Amino acid sequence: MSGIRIALVAVLALTLAGCGQKGGSAAGGALPQDMDLGNPNAKVTVTEYASVGCPICGRWYQEVYPAFKAKYIDTNKVHYVFKEMLVGGGAEVTVAASGFLLARCAGKDKYFTVLDAIFKNQEQAFQTPRESLVNIAKSIGMSEPQFNACVSDEKAIQALNDRVEGHAKNDGVDSTPTFVINGKKLEPGYHSLDELDAAIAAAEK
Repeated sequence: MSGIRIALVAVLALTLAGCGQKGGSAAGGALPQDMDLGNPNAKVTVTEYASVGCPICGRWYQEVYPAFKAKYIDTNKVHYVFKEMLVGGGAEVTVAASGFLLARCAGKDKYFTVLDAIFKNQEQAFQTPRESLVNIAKSIGMSEPQFNACVSDEKAIQALNDRVEGHAKNDGVDSTPTFVINGKKLEPGYHSLDELDAAIAAAEK
C-alpha cells in the first residue's frame, strides 16, 4: 500500500486480539482525545471500543448503529464515546490505522462522516485500501497529496499508537467491538439493539 506508512501502529496491532475475545475490566470513561456524540451530561454513557477494520464492528455499524443513534444519540438520552482500536493484521489493520488517521485529519465535525464511509465500504477497502481511502478523502474535500501527508504524519501515527496502547493496557480491552455502559463492560462482540436496550435500562436505574 504505497504512500501509507503505518509501521508504528502495525507493530502494536499484532499484539492485540481479534473480535469477541474476552479481556479485562474496562472503565470506558471519556478522555480528551476520544471522539463523542450526544449529550455529555446524559445519565448514561455508552463507550464503544472499535476498529474500522473489524468486520464484526462493520456489521454492527450497518445493522444496529442507525437505530441506536436515532433512539439514544439524536435524542440526547446517551453520551456515545468512540475509542479507537486496532486488531488483526494485513488489510484489516491497514484500513483501520489509515482510516483513523484520515478521520482525525478531517476534523471533529467530519470524523464520524469518515468512519461512516469506511464502515459502509469496508469490503471494498480491504480489496483496494489506498484507492478506497483516497476516494473517501476526496469526498470530504481533501486532495490526494493532503491524504498522503495525513497518513504519513509521524506524530499522528505515534498518537494513534499511544491511544490504542492505552485502551489495551489501561482499560483491559483486547477485542472489538467492546461496549462499556456506565462503567459496566459487556461481553466483547456483537450486541443487538435489544441487548443494548436492556443494558441501558439497567444503567438508568
